[in-house]
Amino acid sequence: MNPLLSPFDTPPFSKIKNGHFKPAIEQAIADARLEIDAIAENPEAPSFINTLEALEFSGQHLDRVSSVFFNLNSAETNKEMQQIAQEVSPMLSEFGNDITLNQKLFQRVKSVYEQRDRIDLTTEQQTLLEKKFKHFSRNGANLSDDKKKRLREIDAELAKLALRFGENVLAETNKYEMHLSQASDLDGLPEGEKEAAAQLAKSRDKEGWLITLDYPSYIPFMKYAKNRELRKNLALAFGSKGFHGDALDNRETILKTVNLRYERANLLGYKTHAHFVLEERMAETPQKVHAFLSELLEKAKPAAEREFKELEDFAKGLDGIERLEKWDGSYYSEKLKQKMFDLDDEKLKPYFKLENVISGVFQVAQKLYGLQFEEVFDVEKYHGDVKTYRVTNEKGELVSLFYADFHPRPGKRGGAWMTSFKPQYIQNGKNERPQISNVCNFTKPTATKPSLLTFNEVTTLFHEFGHGLHGMLANTTYPSLSGTSVYWDFVELPSQIMENWCFEKEALKLFATHYKTGEIIPMDLVKKIKKSATFQEGMATLRQLSFGLLDMSWHGLDPSGITDVKASESKAFEGTDLYPNTPETCMSTSFSHIFQGGYSSGYYSYKWAEVLDADAFAYFKENGIFDKEVATKFKENVLSQGGTEKPMVLYKRFRGREPKLEPLLERAGLLELKR
Repeated sequence: MNPLLSPFDTPPFSKIKNGHFKPAIEQAIADARLEIDAIAENPEAPSFINTLEALEFSGQHLDRVSSVFFNLNSAETNKEMQQIAQEVSPMLSEFGNDITLNQKLFQRVKSVYEQRDRIDLTTEQQTLLEKKFKHFSRNGANLSDDKKKRLREIDAELAKLALRFGENVLAETNKYEMHLSQASDLDGLPEGEKEAAAQLAKSRDKEGWLITLDYPSYIPFMKYAKNRELRKNLALAFGSKGFHGDALDNRETILKTVNLRYERANLLGYKTHAHFVLEERMAETPQKVHAFLSELLEKAKPAAEREFKELEDFAKGLDGIERLEKWDGSYYSEKLKQKMFDLDDEKLKPYFKLENVISGVFQVAQKLYGLQFEEVFDVEKYHGDVKTYRVTNEKGELVSLFYADFHPRPGKRGGAWMTSFKPQYIQNGKNERPQISNVCNFTKPTATKPSLLTFNEVTTLFHEFGHGLHGMLANTTYPSLSGTSVYWDFVELPSQIMENWCFEKEALKLFATHYKTGEIIPMDLVKKIKKSATFQEGMATLRQLSFGLLDMSWHGLDPSGITDVKASESKAFEGTDLYPNTPETCMSTSFSHIFQGGYSSGYYSYKWAEVLDADAFAYFKENGIFDKEVATKFKENVLSQGGTEKPMVLYKRFRGREPKLEPLLERAGLLELKR
C-alpha cells in the first residue's frame, strides 16, 4: 500500500519509502488531469465558481505529494531521491504546461476575465482571476502550436538543469574536508569550535580535527583561525564549488540555463528573462531595479571603501599584511570589531543557547500576535533532529503546525529556508490550517556544550521564523494567494522585519540568558550589539548589491554571446569589488538562489525589502516594539493577507503611506552620505 496515495493530514514519514514517490506523483498527475479535463469540458457557461475556483482547488493531492517529496529532497536527500527528482521534475513541468497551454481551459478563463467588470467578485476573487488569466497569457496560452511545443521543451530542460545545479553544489560541499592533525593548526579557534571539529573527525573515524564547507564549520574557521594558508585553502574550496572542470562543474549548466530563460522570454514576447519576471514584481522593470541598486551603490560605496581601507591598515599594522585577500576579511574584521567594540561572538554565544533562542522567538510572536507554541510528540517527523510544535491563538484555536529542523547533516543542503507541507486555505466552509517548516544549519551540540548560536545565527533564526509567521498567520480563501504567495520583492518583508527584535533589549532579556548561570545578557553587551550593528555596513551593503547586479547581468541582457562564466561574473562585479580577484573561484557556480531557487532576476529583493522592513520597524519603534496596535495592523494587513492584493496597497494600509528610504540609510549608518 502506498501511503502517499491515501488521504493524509500530516505527512506519514515513517511509512514512506523512496519507491513510493514516483508512482504517487504519476497517479496524482493522472487524477489532477481528470479534474482539469472536467473543468475544460464543462458544458455550462464559464463562471468564476465553475472555472476559476474549480481550477484553484484542482490537483490538491498532487500539490501535497510534491511538497513532501521536494521538501525531503532539500532536507533529507540521497542519491535515489535525486534520481527520482530528475525523473519527476520534467513530468511535473509538462503537466504544468498541459494546464497553461490547454486552449479550452484558457478560453473559459478568458471568458470570465472579460466579464470581470460585470460580475460581483470579492477583492480576493478579483486578484485570483487576474493572476490566473495573467498566468495563462504570460506563459504561452496565446502561442502557436510550434511555439507551445518549444516552450514545453524549454521548461522540461530548465527543471532538470535547476536540479543538477543544486545536486552538484551539495555534492561539492559534502566531498570536501580539511583534515588537520596538528593542534597548532587550530590556533585562534574557540574551544567550542575545536571540540566540534574533533567530534566531526571522530564521527568519520578519523584522528585529529575536521573542517568542512558546512556553515557552522566553515564560518568560525574563517573568522578565528590564525593560520592564513589554511584559511586560504578553505576559502578557495568554498569559493570554487562547481568550478573545477569535472563532472560537478556548473558552468555549462549556467550557460544553458540563462540562454534557455532568455529564449523562453523572447518566445513569450519579452525582451529578457528579467523583463518577464519583473512585470509581476513591485519593481516592475529592469530599469527600476538598476536605478534602485545604483542609488544604494552611490550611498554605500564611499563608506565601503573607507571601511575597507581601515581594515587594510588594521591588518597591516597588526600582522604586516601587505595585501588584504578574501580569506583575510572575516578574520581581521572580527579582530577589528573586538578592538572597536570589545565585542566577540564567543562572549555572546553562551547567551544564545539554541533552545533559549527558539523560546525567545516564540515569546516575541506571543507578545506581538498572541500565539502559543507547544511541542508535540504525536506528529511524525522525517528525521530525529526535527521538532514539531502546535501553534494556537489566544482562544486556543489551531493556527498552524510548525516543524523546526536546525542542524546540518550530509543529506541536507546548506543555508536556511522556510517551506510548507500544507498551505492555508478555506474550502467548503472549513479553514484548513497550514503546516510550516523552518530549516537551518546551526552548530550541533557537543559532548560538553549545547548548541550555542553566533549572533548572526540568531538573526537567521528570527529571519526564517518571520517567513514562518507569514505562512502560519495566513488567512485567505485560496491557497495560491495564501501566506508567502506574494510578489517576490515583498516576501522578505515579514522575515527581515523580525531580525530587528534581536537588537532590542526588551526582546533580548526574554531569552538571552547564560546557558550555565542563567544570567540575563548584561546590558553593556546589548549596547555593544546595538552599537556594532552598523560595523562595516557599507561593505555588507556593497556585497549584497554585487549579488543583485550579478543576477541582473545574467538575466537582464542577451546572454548568447557569453562563453566564459568567470569573465562575465568579473565584469558584473567591477563596480563593487574591494578584494583582489581570485582566478580559482567563481561565485555564480554555487549561486543557488538564482540557479536553483526562485530568485532569478529577484536577488535585489533583499535590499528592496530592507527599505520596507526598516520603514515598518520605525513605526513599531515610534510606539514601542511590542505595541499591540501596530502588531495587529501588521498582522491584519500584511501577514494574514498573503497575495490577495498588490503589496503596496497592503503596505500603505498598514503604514498609512508609502515606505521611505531614510530609515534604512539611518539604520545602516549611511544617512550622512545622502546629504
